[in-house]
Amino acid sequence: MPLTESPVMTVSVVIPVYNEIATVRTALDALVAKRMPGYDLQLIIVESNSTDGSRDIVLGYKGQPSVAVILEDAPRGKGHAVRTGLAAASGDIIIIQDADLEYDLNDYEKLLEPIARGEYAFVLGSRHTKGAWAIRKFTDQKLHALALNLAHWTFTFMINASLGVWLNDPFTMYKVFRRDCIKGMTFECDRFDFDWELLIKLVRKGYRPIEIPVSYRSRSFNEGKKVSMFRDPLTWMRALVKYRFQRM
Repeated sequence: MPLTESPVMTVSVVIPVYNEIATVRTALDALVAKRMPGYDLQLIIVESNSTDGSRDIVLGYKGQPSVAVILEDAPRGKGHAVRTGLAAASGDIIIIQDADLEYDLNDYEKLLEPIARGEYAFVLGSRHTKGAWAIRKFTDQKLHALALNLAHWTFTFMINASLGVWLNDPFTMYKVFRRDCIKGMTFECDRFDFDWELLIKLVRKGYRPIEIPVSYRSRSFNEGKKVSMFRDPLTWMRALVKYRFQRM
């Protein structure tokens, strides 16, 4: 009997962009050029009205095959941009991808594999290697890096304790999941608290993620990191309390 080829799966890559002039072209060129046997990529670029020229670069990809460019009229936060991208995604699997080059596109295949094999519906790309605790190593802002690493483990403990899971890196950008996992879900967070909302809702819906190690090169605030060390932790705490106990 002739062998039948495995069906090609479409992967929707949601790419929020805001003031990433130093890296956005390199990131988007790499994504446009990326080829993976067994997968087709749908790139959804959500540009949030950057002030540094990033929008002009993004517009250069408009009209390219399998690329959708969505222009927001004002920056409303990464979470808002991702939510906009999710609404336009039509692939079998969804990946969230920043345009800052902190993560390595070469990790896509191993992140997709457990889902393609039908073993898991939800995958996290963990920035932690065995025995390591510091994922942020800012050579120019060491105290900031220390504070963020300590906060990471504090909030990770809170997530694990409240949801009954054991994760090393629940706040990784690389959240990969079947699109049907979020069917019927509504999301409302606009900033980095969206990571919390998405994770909590997926876990509460019954999707326990597998963590797969990925490559990661942290950038400092001087290099463009946008998280606020004072504002965002308050939104994270609010998200934990609200979405852990909110009726699904």
